[in-house]
Amino acid sequence: MARQRPSGALDLRRRLGWGLLLLSLLLCAPLRAAEVLLTASEDNPAVRTFSAELAAHRPQDQVRFVPLEQLPAPGQLPSATRLILLDPQSLDWRLQDPQGPATLVLRISRLQAEQHLQGLHHPGLSLLWSDPPPSRQLHLIRKVLPQVRRVGVLYSEDSQFLLKELRAAAQSLGLEIVAEPWDSTHDSRPLQNLLRNSDVLLGLDDPKLYNPKTVKNLLLSSYAQQRALIGPNAGFVRAGSLASTYSDQQDWLQTLDSLLEQAPNRWPRALYPTAFKVLSNPQVARSLGIEEIDPQAVARQLSEGEQRP
Repeated sequence: MARQRPSGALDLRRRLGWGLLLLSLLLCAPLRAAEVLLTASEDNPAVRTFSAELAAHRPQDQVRFVPLEQLPAPGQLPSATRLILLDPQSLDWRLQDPQGPATLVLRISRLQAEQHLQGLHHPGLSLLWSDPPPSRQLHLIRKVLPQVRRVGVLYSEDSQFLLKELRAAAQSLGLEIVAEPWDSTHDSRPLQNLLRNSDVLLGLDDPKLYNPKTVKNLLLSSYAQQRALIGPNAGFVRAGSLASTYSDQQDWLQTLDSLLEQAPNRWPRALYPTAFKVLSNPQVARSLGIEEIDPQAVARQLSEGEQRP
């Protein structure tokens, strides 16, 4: 007759097996019940709405907004907190203290980061860029204006550092960057010279050059030369540029949701939102004799191109 295993040993093996299974499930499961703290220098309906929408996306977390003036020094916050900064003033506050929780800096432009960080690397920060990726904007030009070869770019002392990245991205697409400094926006000669020597104008997110005071001159001059302006943002498309990629609030919420699923030590140093849309101005396209753009189709094609290795 076969010898039976003692029931105590069998129960122990079962308990160990269930324990190992539970441990593996816990290790593989996404992080839960995180303390997510949003802050900004101003308490207004826009930031409250954004915070409420993020909380709706993250019901398993404790998501709250606290005005900057009500917070202690960053180093006094619990280390497990996931901190989200919503404006440059809150970034300056965070930079004053080398200690503090892992921090996502939301919707900061490349120029703002250059001005506030001054080239320094802060190990606790992840920067989420607000301006469209240069490569994405160039791919947009390639898609809607396939005949274009020379891309004109105005730059100031603040945005000059972006040219190296732009030229590298353009070269991979067979495009040439024709850059012109615009030191004084009251002098139209650099703009006119650039329009004569390029096929399209690509706007950088540089408030010195692209702002309500310059928009009329930029758009009228480009129309006169029959040159399309791409970018620099959705606001300029509504004002009269041809098209731009951009990320709206839902895209940002999707990006944040994805990052908050990860451990903070896996957050990237900097990131452009992977979710984005394309906005075009049909009236401008018609006036320039350009085929009407299907924004959803173009956005889908650009996104598919970025997902391919």
